Amino acid sequence: MGLPAKSGVGGGMLAVVNRQLGIAAYSPRLDSKGNSVRGILACRELTNRLGLHAFEFTNVGSSFVQGWL
Repeated sequence: MGLPAKSGVGGGMLAVVNRQLGIAAYSPRLDSKGNSVRGILACRELTNRLGLHAFEFTNVGSSFVQGWL
């Protein structure tokens, strides 16, 4: 999905955008690997819409957060 993330077998998921924000999601429906299905979809959608991919170098520093304040 483009962000470092950790998913638990209870359906919780946490993704991090370095120095900018954290995204938490909870949905107990799991895929075959034990990851939250809807959590992954939500993070993937946010990543695509807001350009938050970890290797997208046009989003530097804290400009994302500053743009929303």
